[in-house]
Amino acid sequence: MTLEVSNLVGGYSQVPVLNDVSFDVKNGELVGLIGLNGAGKSTTINHIIGLLTPFKGTIKINGTTLNEDVKAYKQQIAYIPEAPIVYKELTLKEHLEMTMLAYNLNQEDAWARAHRLLKKFRLDNKLDWFPDNFSKGMRQKVMIVCAFLTNAKLFIIDEPFLGLDPLAVNDLLNLISDRKKQGASILMSTHVLDTAQRYCDRFVLLHNGKVRTEGTLEQLRTLFPNAGDSLNDIYLSLAREGESE
Repeated sequence: MTLEVSNLVGGYSQVPVLNDVSFDVKNGELVGLIGLNGAGKSTTINHIIGLLTPFKGTIKINGTTLNEDVKAYKQQIAYIPEAPIVYKELTLKEHLEMTMLAYNLNQEDAWARAHRLLKKFRLDNKLDWFPDNFSKGMRQKVMIVCAFLTNAKLFIIDEPFLGLDPLAVNDLLNLISDRKKQGASILMSTHVLDTAQRYCDRFVLLHNGKVRTEGTLEQLRTLFPNAGDSLNDIYLSLAREGESE
């Protein structure tokens, strides 16, 4: 079990946004985190990566909490944010070097992997460029390359398809598939439900800071037989039901 979120209550300042959220992501599994804007997806992710401290509950990665061992906890995570975060003063090469140092990677192996990733995302001729001047899609590709450069056990990917061209989307999905086969776990937040339906193993549907339901697509279809067959149908049905409560 890579990620275990148990009875998480959290939010910003003293205002709870999440209320008793529990779910897990197993080894070699892609779990889709689904919900309306404001449902608590980003707040959940910020707690997992350590930007927010839970009011109550626990978050473990391979049995380790952030409080028990900060370095061991964080080195198991690779995070791709919705809004790319790059440093104005650093070139693309320096971003990669910083990632290698942060994750204590073997330089020779890391650069071999980096060159393959750079070529895949058509960034191999831009090592001396400054990503701060790139388009959003290109900056997103920098985030993807930096994340998949690591040997992370848990990949947290927040709205990865926004701004990416179709070829890059396909390349990212192939990378996710490859890392799953190697035993890594992926938690992906997305509104692109048709893609989520095709690639995710399970789904966690958040609504108003609570887990409304979770399971495979087949389990969701069984639980909500009148909602429709697609993830989009089920999601819309639950969202409307939640709004009327």
